[in-house]
Amino acid sequence: MTAQTIKAPEPRELLGRTWTSSRPLTFAGAAMLLVLAVSLAGLLLDPRVITGAPAWLKPMKFAISISIYCFTLLWMLTFVRGRPRLVGFISWVTAVALFVEMVLIAGAAAFGTSSHFNVSTPLHTAVWATMAVSIVLVWTMNLLAAGLLLFQRIPDPAFAWALRLGLVISLVGMGVAFLMTSETPAQGRAADRAGISAPIQGAHSVGVEDGGPGLPITGWSTTGGDLRVPHFVGLHGLQAIPLAGVLLAFFGPAWLRTRHRVALVWTAGLAYLGLVLILTWQALREQPLISPDAQTLGALLALFLAAGAVASIVVLVARRMWRTPPEPVLEGETR
Repeated sequence: MTAQTIKAPEPRELLGRTWTSSRPLTFAGAAMLLVLAVSLAGLLLDPRVITGAPAWLKPMKFAISISIYCFTLLWMLTFVRGRPRLVGFISWVTAVALFVEMVLIAGAAAFGTSSHFNVSTPLHTAVWATMAVSIVLVWTMNLLAAGLLLFQRIPDPAFAWALRLGLVISLVGMGVAFLMTSETPAQGRAADRAGISAPIQGAHSVGVEDGGPGLPITGWSTTGGDLRVPHFVGLHGLQAIPLAGVLLAFFGPAWLRTRHRVALVWTAGLAYLGLVLILTWQALREQPLISPDAQTLGALLALFLAAGAVASIVVLVARRMWRTPPEPVLEGETR
C-alpha cells in the first residue's frame, strides 16, 4: 500500500463517513466525550475517594479508552467488504456493551462505591456480573472482527497484517483482565476469618491491596504487581500496530518491497505481543512496573535485541536487493 492507496479524507468528509459507516460506534465514541467532560467536572468538584483514588478518575480513564476503542474499531471495520450484516452486528453489540459498562462505572462513582469486583450486596453483584458479561461480549466481537479481517482481501498485505495483528494483540490485552477477577488469597483469608463471603472478589494489584501507593493518573501500583499495565499496553496494540502499518505505507522507503514490509510488521507485532507477555509475567510475580528485577530486565533486553536484529536484517536484505541490478536474460532463456 502506498500513500496514493490510503487517502486521508477531509475532516467534514471523515465525520460524515464515520457516521455512515457505523452509527452505533460513532454515537458510543462521541457519548464518551460527554462522560469525559462530566468526569473532569467531578474531579474538580467532588472530593470523595473510592479505593484510594478520586471518585471520578476511573470514569474519566474509561471514557477516554472506550472512545478511542470505538473509533479505532469503526475504522478497522471499514476495510471489511461484503459482510454488512456481520459488521453491523459487531458494531451494535460492541457499542451497547461498552455503553452499559460506562453507565455502570459512572453510576457507581456517582453513588460513591466501587464498580469492579464488588459483590458486597445482591445489587452490587448484579452490577459486577453485568459488567463482566459486557466485557465478554466486547472480547467476542473483537475476535469476530479479527476473523473477518483475516479472510478479507486487502490490497496491501503489510497493512492487512498490521490490522489483523493489532486486533489479535488487543484480544490478548483484554484477556489479561480475566486474571483480575479471581478472589485473591488475602481476600479469601479475611473472609474465612470473618466467616462470610468476601465482599470484594478480585483485584488489579498482585501481592498488595488495591488503593495503595500508585503512579499518578494511572494509579498503577508502586509496591506490588499490577495487571492493569499489560492490560493497557495490550489494548492499545489496536492502535500501535496498525499505526506502524500506516507509517510504512506513507513513509516507508521505495526500496522496501511488499514482503519486506510484511516482515517488519510481523516483527513489530510479535515484539509488541512479547512486551505484553513480559509485563503480565512481571505483574504476576508481584513486581511493580517501575521496579523491574534482573529477570524482567533481561527478558526485555532479549526481546528488544531480537526484534532489532530481525528488523535490521530485513532492512539490509531489502537495500541489497534494491541495489543489485537484475541479471540480464539471454535470448531464448526463460525465468
